[in-house]
Amino acid sequence: MKHQIDPKIDCVFKALLGAEDNRNLLVHFLNAVIGSDLITPLTTVDILNPYNDKEYLEDKLSIVDVKARDNDGNIYQIEVQLVNFANLSERIVYNWADIYSQQLQQGEGYHQLMPTYSIWLLAENLIKEDLDYIHVFKMRDNKGRVLNNHCGIWLLELQKFSAPQVENEQQRWIRFFKEGEQLNDETGLPEWMTTNEMRQAMSTLKQFSEKDRDYHAYQARQNYLREQLSRDYQYEEALKRERAALELVKEKDAELERLKELLAKSNLH
Repeated sequence: MKHQIDPKIDCVFKALLGAEDNRNLLVHFLNAVIGSDLITPLTTVDILNPYNDKEYLEDKLSIVDVKARDNDGNIYQIEVQLVNFANLSERIVYNWADIYSQQLQQGEGYHQLMPTYSIWLLAENLIKEDLDYIHVFKMRDNKGRVLNNHCGIWLLELQKFSAPQVENEQQRWIRFFKEGEQLNDETGLPEWMTTNEMRQAMSTLKQFSEKDRDYHAYQARQNYLREQLSRDYQYEEALKRERAALELVKEKDAELERLKELLAKSNLH
């Protein structure tokens, strides 16, 4: 490969799982990640927002997730997040709720709602409390009873994954997204990458590496994301400084109030 390609960059990610030519990869990915929660394995899906390379070449891409629907009407959404930011957990829940609610058109009833499942690939850790790299959230009460089967949110924290050997297809995909930028088919792929699906995924990376047009699109998206991340970082740092300044003002106000109280007491004596 001429260039290293990160499968987490949005144009590559969407080409991998959102292109019509890679529909079988999307089905394989969904079965690998959430197959244990499905009644039967998926055999096909319709991609609701298929990858279009012209969107990237013209830098007009606004929808970077992958949405699909199976034959039963269940909806799937997959998104990759490179950097965590304030209120990311709220955004994840809001995105799920927005997709779920958009199913109903005017005059339609709640009985027409179908299960909606969201999968988030996180390059940075969101949940600090444990070392689990997969978290599954559903609507349950305090006794573990599920309200209904319409909600499922999967968080895959790539940074936490450190299994020495790939033991199943779920781990294979997680490792691919975590280490994909280091792979090079010319120097030899590791054993865990020798399945048909991984070879096909690798061919998509190679397309972005070898074809000048696709590599320029990849570079443009990478630079755009870097600029966005820099702006987000500066915004977060500004918020931190603002919060620190407000805390300092509160502390000074509290100290001033204490001094006033002491003066008032001394005047009484």
